[in-house]
Amino acid sequence: MDTVSVQTLSERTDAHIREVLGGRRRGVRSMLLFAGPAVIASIAYMDPGNFATNIQAGSGYGYSLLWVVLMANLIAMLFQALSAKLGIVTGRNLAEMCRDEFSTPVRYAMWAVSEVAAMATDLAEFLGGAIGLALLFQMPLIAGMAVTAIVTYGVLLFEGRGFRPIELIIGALVATIGLCYVAEMVIAPVAWGEAAVGMVLPKMPDAAALTISVGIIGATVMPHALYLHSGLMQNRVRARDDSERRTLVRFSNWECIIALTVAGAVNMAMVIMAAAAFHAGHPDVAEIETAYHSLTPLLGGAAASFFLISLMASGISSSAVGTMAGQMIMQGFVGFHIPIWVRRMVTMLPAFAVVLMGVNTTDALVYSQVVLSFALPIPMITLVMFTRNRAIMGNFANGRLTDIVAIIGTIIILFLNVFLLLDTFGIPIPGLG
Repeated sequence: MDTVSVQTLSERTDAHIREVLGGRRRGVRSMLLFAGPAVIASIAYMDPGNFATNIQAGSGYGYSLLWVVLMANLIAMLFQALSAKLGIVTGRNLAEMCRDEFSTPVRYAMWAVSEVAAMATDLAEFLGGAIGLALLFQMPLIAGMAVTAIVTYGVLLFEGRGFRPIELIIGALVATIGLCYVAEMVIAPVAWGEAAVGMVLPKMPDAAALTISVGIIGATVMPHALYLHSGLMQNRVRARDDSERRTLVRFSNWECIIALTVAGAVNMAMVIMAAAAFHAGHPDVAEIETAYHSLTPLLGGAAASFFLISLMASGISSSAVGTMAGQMIMQGFVGFHIPIWVRRMVTMLPAFAVVLMGVNTTDALVYSQVVLSFALPIPMITLVMFTRNRAIMGNFANGRLTDIVAIIGTIIILFLNVFLLLDTFGIPIPGLG
């Protein structure tokens, strides 16, 4: 496909969206024109960090931590919708808003924390894709990392050809992950009654479960996804008046609900598969490589292959999206632009360092998610501040109920992080072993 035809695809999509906004185009197919930004953001909720934390949750604690996955997904759904609304209404992304609204020292501090989070994100995503490739094609991990780097850069090249091609590529990879886990649910001997109880009955068995729970939240509600979604909406279709903004926000909310429901279902399927396959006889399975080698004798070669294919698709797509988000964060906070290949090289370095130092890759994935959870309150708090401010949002400022739920979600994240700090420094937490 040549450059002209790819550009035409984005231009044609833009023209059709304008027809919908003008009331000249209707129907279910019209909704598909607005699908894309939340799908791209949703890959952050199915990245290899999720694989690592969900395997540990399912194998070690069965179905009892499914409620954490559900809670994290509901919080993510709300905050992704707020991020999208900010981009639509203001025409600026979250990082640009922080640059405009905060003092220079505060802005640089926020940028530094966000950059650390972006590197932790890429560590998980890049390593996950490399592990999947290495296991699937029986190659050394370093070789898998090299192939992942090349493929990811190839995906990123489409970003310069308009918004639609990258949306379709990421959408295809999301569909691949989802279909793999539909197959896993058919193969695995799931105790659906126990799974249903685990989704609705909050339970924290011990301090180790708390660490995994914070990791699940860090792997689910992703800082870079909150920054990215506002930028994707900002650059997609510019609303010309409040009527068009209202329509765009409505379609965006529906896309967030659908895309993140799918992402949440995939996350739950990861935990359920690990619980069904490992908890009863192999509760010590905590690593991606061990999970793969254990799946073949327990559930068959097909289950193991689906697991690796989904991991590989997850690593490649989320690594590309993470690089896009990192670029947007840097440009937004400090107005500094570097070529995408330089950005890609810099964010890959921690992953290569981890492997060359012989660090356990799954442990690195889990603790990278804990790092993300500590960075998460910054975009959450700023999103609440900006989207409730009528001077910024006008008639689109949050209602009272949205404000209350968003503040509660932020407080939950903050309290979980405090508990994790207490546990890390050996301070006993009441009620936990």
